[in-house]
Amino acid sequence: MKSLVDLTHIFTGDMPVYPGDPCARLYQTMFVEKDGFSDHKVETCMHVGTHIDAPLHMIAGGARICDVPLAHCTGRGRLIDARGLSPVITAECLEGTDLRAGDVVLVYTGWSARFREDDYYKAYPMLDERFAHGLVKAGVAMVGLDTPSPDYDPFPVHKILLAAGILIAENLTNLSALENREFRVHAYPVKYEADAAPARIVAEIG
Repeated sequence: MKSLVDLTHIFTGDMPVYPGDPCARLYQTMFVEKDGFSDHKVETCMHVGTHIDAPLHMIAGGARICDVPLAHCTGRGRLIDARGLSPVITAECLEGTDLRAGDVVLVYTGWSARFREDDYYKAYPMLDERFAHGLVKAGVAMVGLDTPSPDYDPFPVHKILLAAGILIAENLTNLSALENREFRVHAYPVKYEADAAPARIVAEIG
C-alpha cells in the first residue's frame, strides 16, 4: 500500500515571513459557543510558508498561478541530497541523477529544521545558475527546496527557472523521509489569480 509524506509546514498565525514582507495573520472570527459556528480569517502575502511560485513572480507577462496546468503540479520525484553544501549548491549535484521531462526535483538541505529560528532567512544555501540551467535542459516541471528561496537578490536562479516555465516550491519540510525512496510529488497551489499561492505538497511513496 502506498504511503503519503506531508512536505508542508503548518500555516499558523505566527508564521515567519521573508524579511520586508508584512506579517501573516490567521485568527478566529466566529466561535461555536457564541455564534453557533466557527470561522477563521487569514491575511497573508503569497510567499509565506510552503508555497509555489509561478512565472509571473519574476517574469513580466508570465503565467499566473491559476494558469498553471495541473499536469505541471505532479510528477515523478527526484531527491537531491545537498546537506552540508553551503553557501552554494552546484550543478555537480545533478551528476548521475536520472532526470526526465516532467520530473519534480526536490533539493534536500536540512535547512527546514531552522524554520522558526531567527537565521532561517539568512545564509541559507543557494543554487548556482548552472544547476538551474541543468534543470531547464532536463525539462523538469518543478523544483522544490526546504529553504526560503533558491537564491538571493537579484534572484538570477528564480528568473532562469521561471522563464522556462519551471515552478518553484519553497519552504518544504520532511524531505528526510524521502531518502532512498521512489516517490511521486503532488503539489497543488490554491487557485489564486496571483503570482504564487500557498500549497499542500505531499510525496506518494511506493
